[in-house]
Amino acid sequence: MAHSDRRVVITGMGLISPLGSSCDELWTALSNGRSGIDLIQRLPASELPSDVGGEATQFTGHIDDFGPLEKLTKRNIKKGLKLMCREIQMGVAASQLALSDAGLAAGGYDPDRIGTMFGSDYIVTEPVEFAAGIANCLKETGHFEFEKWAEQGLTQVEPLWLLKYLPNMPASHVAIYNDLRGPSNSITVREASANLAVAEALTSIRRGVADIMVAGATGSRIQPLRTINISLQEQLADRNKAPANGDPSKACRPFDKDRTGTVLGEGAGIVVLEDKEHAEKRDARILGEVVGYCSSSVSNRKRVADYQTAFLNVIVGALERAGMANTEIGHIHAHGLGGIRCDREEAIAINQVFGDSVPVAAAKSYMGNLGAGSGVVETISSVLAINSGQMFDSLNCESLDPACPVNMADASTSPGQSVLNLNITPQGQASAIIVAAI
Repeated sequence: MAHSDRRVVITGMGLISPLGSSCDELWTALSNGRSGIDLIQRLPASELPSDVGGEATQFTGHIDDFGPLEKLTKRNIKKGLKLMCREIQMGVAASQLALSDAGLAAGGYDPDRIGTMFGSDYIVTEPVEFAAGIANCLKETGHFEFEKWAEQGLTQVEPLWLLKYLPNMPASHVAIYNDLRGPSNSITVREASANLAVAEALTSIRRGVADIMVAGATGSRIQPLRTINISLQEQLADRNKAPANGDPSKACRPFDKDRTGTVLGEGAGIVVLEDKEHAEKRDARILGEVVGYCSSSVSNRKRVADYQTAFLNVIVGALERAGMANTEIGHIHAHGLGGIRCDREEAIAINQVFGDSVPVAAAKSYMGNLGAGSGVVETISSVLAINSGQMFDSLNCESLDPACPVNMADASTSPGQSVLNLNITPQGQASAIIVAAI
């Protein structure tokens, strides 16, 4: 635990999302109630249990997607793109956008006092990496001959393929391209990763080992093998059931009594965290202050998640660390998955602490589940709401489930002066952070 009195503020934000690749695009979509969920284009979705998703369609992986870059940095990133899968590219791009937003460029900071904390999902190799090798090992009948793999198959695989998919590579790339020599770590705890990365970055600054940290996460659930894996494990939304009635934008329905499951998504979110005094000395724009955090993992002996207890633990713990009463939270940004049991248990945990007095937002209704990328993109959404003094609608909660006793936010709701962000994995690992206006 950190014991320093240093205050840690947000001075930059960057994202890649189904609602765009800038804070302005994100806020425009949210404030206009425009969903980023549509029919999946990058996969043969007709063969999947669910054919809808929140794809970051604006992100192509072209160097122009990485924001304004100095000539050397641009050249280095462009050269390194071939060693990044899409998830890693999105994470690097969001980081570069956040650094630019914070007004930080090479030479403008002490490289030994700035680091990066990066979260991700487990990143799965795309089948195309092995296609040529597998083809070399097939009999005329189409059966795979494993005994041929070492000499005739593996030799057809690109020697550096593994570097494209290692979950520590987003942090490595960002640190190398920007000469960040301070603390660095990679966290792979699925949906909980983003908040955990922010929490660890916060404590690094409070401990005095860094003045600035680049923190956040990247994730994708729209990828050939990853999508199949999730389809076998989780309940995916069915757009063909009422009340969605075939409309992809109505498929994700957090806390609604007619919700049918989660929606696949992809994206990355990054915040630049900075010691408040350090930020003030360089006249940085301050967007908010991270004041609390907590983590808790709860499951039974059969490894079935206890969402309610995990959520309750992180809510109470984050409030305690922040030194805040439950009445001081302006709004809660829920995990809001759209899953039957998870939504119910999250709502009950929220109600146990706050009753139904605090408004609850759910940006997944616009984007689906971005995996590890969700937490910071959602936090950025809430920070934008707090700074604008205007809340956004949570889509598709047309008839609140009586088993979900929460007060759903809408455009007429005040966002207040603080947000509690919640996320959880299917295994019961929950995380929370609190960000307050300053």
